[in-house]
Amino acid sequence: MTFNWLKPYMPRSLYGRAILIMLLPVITLMLVVSVVFIQRHFEGVTRQMTRSVSREVQVLGQSGLSVEEVAKSDLAKVLEISVQKIPETAMPEADARRWYDFTGRVVTREFKQLLPGLTAVVLPDDYIVKLYFVRDNTPVELSFDRRRVSASNPHQLLVNMVVFSILVTIVSYFYLRNQLRPITRLSRAAEAFGRGHNVPYRAAGAVEVRAAGNAFLNMRARIERQIEQRTLMLSGVSHDLRTPITRLKLGLSMLEGEDSELLQRDVLEMERLIEEFLAFARGAQEGVPEPVDPVEFITEIVEDSKRTGDDVALVLQEGAGEIVLRKHPMRRAVSNLIGNAVRYGNCAEVSMKLTDRMLRIRVEDDGPGIPADLREQAMKPFARLDTARNQDLGSGVGLGLAIAADIAHAHGGTLRLGESDKLGGLRADIIIAR
Repeated sequence: MTFNWLKPYMPRSLYGRAILIMLLPVITLMLVVSVVFIQRHFEGVTRQMTRSVSREVQVLGQSGLSVEEVAKSDLAKVLEISVQKIPETAMPEADARRWYDFTGRVVTREFKQLLPGLTAVVLPDDYIVKLYFVRDNTPVELSFDRRRVSASNPHQLLVNMVVFSILVTIVSYFYLRNQLRPITRLSRAAEAFGRGHNVPYRAAGAVEVRAAGNAFLNMRARIERQIEQRTLMLSGVSHDLRTPITRLKLGLSMLEGEDSELLQRDVLEMERLIEEFLAFARGAQEGVPEPVDPVEFITEIVEDSKRTGDDVALVLQEGAGEIVLRKHPMRRAVSNLIGNAVRYGNCAEVSMKLTDRMLRIRVEDDGPGIPADLREQAMKPFARLDTARNQDLGSGVGLGLAIAADIAHAHGGTLRLGESDKLGGLRADIIIAR
């Protein structure tokens, strides 16, 4: 038997599930104790007290006195039982009690079993019990205090149980919160690191949580060392490659003829390809995260693209506010998308939407687009989709979309490719959660 239907009603947070696990046993225990209390205490004590009073009623009935004499006798006064004649019209036809009077059911049952000739038992409230007999063809009513057949203050146990259960739950909640706080801190640190932010974190809590925290710190340190080593290596490679390329450009500039121009063009292409390799290798780790106004940010990128001669327009801006970004990598990602759009199409349109939950930067073009089955491959490094994009329109190494996707992932977001409904070409969306 599966309980999948319960999943929508279950809490999703760790706090909620922990509190549910903590409260379920407490509530179950209260229900079990309540049932046992009602069955054992209410019924058991009430039965014993009812039997004691029934013996006193039997003593009155076996005294041999008339109803008037019994009503005025010292025995009735000592037993605190009131006896009186009543008219036949006042005689109840059946037993009566309030529907929620649980002990009244036990009292009625016991009196019926122990007192032969008992006609009716009436329990109108919590203060009096009325027994009805017919003696010598005369209706008789006996009345006495309800507390003689029911336990006094029966609610005290339930009240104490509820109060102490709430107290234990509160204490357990604070203790549980202290135990879950290290897990929450670890989750926030891991989430921030996944978005490219490095927040302070120190392993704390239980042994298992400390182990997970130390493993995260070691992993973060290894990744940071790897990034630092890669950056240092790329700095050296960049310096070593730029020097001979500069010498080649200088030497070729002194030559004359058509061959010289072709060689100079090849050197420039080589320099551009090296820049793309370095941009991809640097990834999204340049700079530090800072609050950015996306409206100004996207507007500035579009204006810069226009100044270089690209046919690009900013068509839509929704929302206002700031979002934390690494400006230089994100500028590179958006510029790559715009560059691809104008390279493989005639024009490009950029739109931006900012909500409480995410930032979406969309770049659309009127080019040939990318088939749906090749879009995932297009975001891989060095992917060249000859059947999807016209390679005669520009050369490259297949890193533009890969760089944009890598930068989006480093910000905790994603790059999604689709078909532009407006222009008919490729639609590229960078979506980053706030």
